[in-house]
Amino acid sequence: MLAHATVPEAFPALVLNADFRPLSYYPLSLWSWQEAVKAVFLDRVNIVSEYDRFVRSPNVEMRLPSVVSLKTYVKPALYPAFTRFNVFLRDRFSCQYCGAREDLTFDHVIPRSRGGMTRWDNVVTACAPCNLAKGNALPRVAGMFPMQLPTRPTVFELHRNGRQFPPNYLHDSWVDYLYWDTELEP
Repeated sequence: MLAHATVPEAFPALVLNADFRPLSYYPLSLWSWQEAVKAVFLDRVNIVSEYDRFVRSPNVEMRLPSVVSLKTYVKPALYPAFTRFNVFLRDRFSCQYCGAREDLTFDHVIPRSRGGMTRWDNVVTACAPCNLAKGNALPRVAGMFPMQLPTRPTVFELHRNGRQFPPNYLHDSWVDYLYWDTELEP
């Protein structure tokens, strides 16, 4: 076994809601082993699955949880917060003008200098070259129109988009609780 895999930090716990769905897909809802152990002792979670690793104190020895479920259901918000990351996730990490996936920024469809607001229905993901090319021009003047109109997504839409980008590492004990859209192209 690799040396780094033997330290407890290498053993995060997947956190499920009380209905056994992940709290979040992107980023994946993970707690450090310390947070998971604390939640177990505070009786806030059920242990669903465990690693073959232990933590010990003078009085207690316990296996590290690999999957925990909350005892109390947390109702997800219907609409996510407006953040740069969530705009990128809504737009599937693609420039809405040319489709590029590198050097991403966000662009005000109606520029701020022309009264455009920083909100869901006026901001799209744009690569730096497209953002510079558009400048502070209106879409019709620049001849640049977003591939999809910007709208305020629901949390469920962002979860769906997040499932198109599975993380690099998934522990075997997590797989039954995660549903990745492998057929869709990111």
